[in-house]
Amino acid sequence: MSREFDVLVVGAGPAGIAAAATAAESGLHVGVVDDNPAAGGQIWRSGALLPAAAQRWKARLAAAGVVRLQGWRIVDCPEPGAARAERNGAEITRDPESEGRRDLRYRHLILATGARERFLPFPGWTLPNVMGAGGLDAMVRGGLPIAGKRVVVAGTGPLLLAVAAHLTSRGARIVAICEQASAAQMAPLMMQVLRRPGKLWQGASYRWATKKSRYLTRCWTVAALGDERLRSAILQRDGKQWCVECDVLACGFHLVPNTELAALLGCRLENGFVATDERMQTSVPGIWCAGEPTGIGGVELSLLEGQIAGLAAAGKTSAARRLAGRRRGALGFVRALERACQLDPQIRDLPREDTVICRCEDVRLGALLGRGGWRDAKLHTRCGMGPCQGRICGGATEFLFGWHADSVRPPVFPALVSSFLEPDAASELASPKEAL
Repeated sequence: MSREFDVLVVGAGPAGIAAAATAAESGLHVGVVDDNPAAGGQIWRSGALLPAAAQRWKARLAAAGVVRLQGWRIVDCPEPGAARAERNGAEITRDPESEGRRDLRYRHLILATGARERFLPFPGWTLPNVMGAGGLDAMVRGGLPIAGKRVVVAGTGPLLLAVAAHLTSRGARIVAICEQASAAQMAPLMMQVLRRPGKLWQGASYRWATKKSRYLTRCWTVAALGDERLRSAILQRDGKQWCVECDVLACGFHLVPNTELAALLGCRLENGFVATDERMQTSVPGIWCAGEPTGIGGVELSLLEGQIAGLAAAGKTSAARRLAGRRRGALGFVRALERACQLDPQIRDLPREDTVICRCEDVRLGALLGRGGWRDAKLHTRCGMGPCQGRICGGATEFLFGWHADSVRPPVFPALVSSFLEPDAASELASPKEAL
């Protein structure tokens, strides 16, 4: 398999697919690296009923001759123009270069690394059957039985209604859909939706599908109750609390952009997102970024930015500039969505001193109180040093304390030691008796 590319795209969600297909159709040799077994990302997940746009773009990607490394992820960029990829689930082997590791070289790099759910802690959030809204949706698409289950969907953002609609179609009983934002806070977003027939139709169809479920604004989960699993949830609205019985609690407080790789490469961040110019180029020459890492804006904007990045990387500046005008018109939705998803300060008061904040290292709120920042907390409590590398507790501590990670170091994901060794050393690690 080729290891040298004109353009290497990291991420095969909508933005990555559009970027790769557009660049390849311009005559460039393009590769895509993605840690999922199939292209599409979380929104166009394999096995789901794909919308027409997803089918068209996937067909273009296949026809363009793009080299696809599915089930691989970038763990390091050891030098300019090079990225180190490791196969998911790789094991120590005698030949890591051919089995579990690939060093990929590129002239241009497009980052389309997407976003992840933001989880915020509250008492009981570690109970079995308390999970992320998007995570539950993905598990149901993968075959998890949900029919007849009583489900509370809570948090903030458009994902809540979409998840509730899908779970309803699979037979779930949606007890309540709890949006922490107020109706007034969401009004500017609704105005943006009214100007976009596609989004209006999509939102209306989701609400129609969940018409029998209560949709509550200014409402959130105060605590989850249970023993060996979830039994009920305490909800709060306008200062009043009540308990509802449920089998599953799905929580998601909007999205957090995956900017770790961009930060490792030295790309400038602004307000937590990767800063780009109108052609989606970052502050580092030869590196572009598209999709959610530049601002949470949905599928349509991600596709547009992916095309701009692919054209710009191919040197088609005029075509990229024409699409950039359409992108500017779409940014109003991004700003309205950001305002609508601003979190109520009262949610900061939900966790108690014994509430787990870092699930990987079992670090509780009491251990973090009085710490001077993210680095101080890591040094004294190991918060953020587990397998997820702060991807869950990082967003939580940013909201709770205003902490920010002050540096990103390789590996970007937990990786095998053998992925960072020369082949001879990796061979000795694989066969220690022979080495002796």
